[in-house]
Amino acid sequence: MFGDCQAPVACSGGETSDISYVEVLAGGGDFQSECEPAAAAAAAPVITPALVLQAFQSVPLPETVLTIQPPDGLTLVNFDTNFYTEAAPFTTTVTLLGQAVELDITPTSYTWNYGDGTTVTTSTPGAPYPDLEVTHRYQQAGSYQVTVTTTWSARYRVNGGPWLDVAGTVTMPSAPVPLQVDEATPILTD
Repeated sequence: MFGDCQAPVACSGGETSDISYVEVLAGGGDFQSECEPAAAAAAAPVITPALVLQAFQSVPLPETVLTIQPPDGLTLVNFDTNFYTEAAPFTTTVTLLGQAVELDITPTSYTWNYGDGTTVTTSTPGAPYPDLEVTHRYQQAGSYQVTVTTTWSARYRVNGGPWLDVAGTVTMPSAPVPLQVDEATPILTD
């Protein structure tokens, strides 16, 4: 005689289990409770850090747009030229192996290439005038191509579980912005 149950039960030896059990007929007509696992539920596929990084790398990131002040692509030698971009954290959810993976994506650094051989990495995206957070002084007149590359980091959680860091970053470069640097010449007038 067999009976299936789905409730916490006392197993042989006194331990408690919440898995299915079957009463198994033991010799002489006595019944003995034996704990036997219910048919194993299909185990959820494992979401690996490499799989999450691959998904993060395929998420469309906001375009990196470089703004230079003074505007109109013209500045002066030995003048504090201001640079900034705009980037904000965001979240998105992707499905990996049938499971919901939430990504919390944040810009973490900005690499400024001023086109004159100078490159600087900051943790700030800069700011519009009058908040001069990222500036550069050109030492020579000329035409330059300026870019900024935003580096994005992320953390993730699977099916609402604990947050974990994604093992890697993604970069998004701006389009080059032309900048003409001129030398100002003082002129005396009467």
